[in-house]
Amino acid sequence: MSYRSLLVHLDASARCDTRTQAAISLAKRLNAHLTGLAPTGQVNLPAAPETAAMVSEMGSLLRGQLRDQAERVASRFEKACDAAQFKAFEATVDEDDAASSLIQHARCHDLTVVTQADPSAPGHRQAQDLVTQLVLQSAQPTLLVPYVQSQQTIGEQVMVAWDGSREASRALADAMALLKLAKQVHLVSWAESGAPERQALRCRLEDAQKWLSRHGIDSTVSLESPQIPITEAMLSRASELGVDMIVMGAYGHSRWVERILGGATRGLLDAMTVPVLMSH
Repeated sequence: MSYRSLLVHLDASARCDTRTQAAISLAKRLNAHLTGLAPTGQVNLPAAPETAAMVSEMGSLLRGQLRDQAERVASRFEKACDAAQFKAFEATVDEDDAASSLIQHARCHDLTVVTQADPSAPGHRQAQDLVTQLVLQSAQPTLLVPYVQSQQTIGEQVMVAWDGSREASRALADAMALLKLAKQVHLVSWAESGAPERQALRCRLEDAQKWLSRHGIDSTVSLESPQIPITEAMLSRASELGVDMIVMGAYGHSRWVERILGGATRGLLDAMTVPVLMSH
């Protein structure tokens, strides 16, 4: 697939500017249109019949404040695009909660850019739920930017976490447009030494390498024997390779929990140190 339309989540958090800059840089590199989406969130106030009028007035006031805040972050996004001399953009304010808004708008974009939930920030649980819902319910891939993001590039050095599953295949196909622009692509799998599936996994790695080659993408392959928990092994290998993006499938059903990458989905969402492109 090609990326012609990107979507980036806009909010009032401290990480929004970094996420916006990452999305602008990626959109420029891909020659894609960029939509900044600022959901207002919804106001749900319980009301008894005797307080209905007061609650209605309070609800209108709160909705107005949320709308004003969303318009401010949308304006900041527009100024950032202008400052970057990027012209193919638009900002949208949507009066809906963030998860529903992002999932709905993602259906008409090729890639959605959001930030990993920061455990030290207020509202961490809500931010974590938003990311999880988007990754598992979006019709398109999601690019998660670490809350500690400081690197200047995304997708020049790429590690693909591969196990031959449907989710891994979907992620690889979804990332193809970025992989074609990458300087290096590394296909990596993990299996215990002596595991009966090890040889089959090596064959699947080679098949994936041939698939990429037919798209004009050169890649290296590596079958690792993890000596540490899988999330740590993935991040350690990414650091060794100097990658600036990981591509992986996302598993969201309990039957996947024991799969080697299934267990890594939540781990990567919590502990990522480089951007991660996930597809479900």
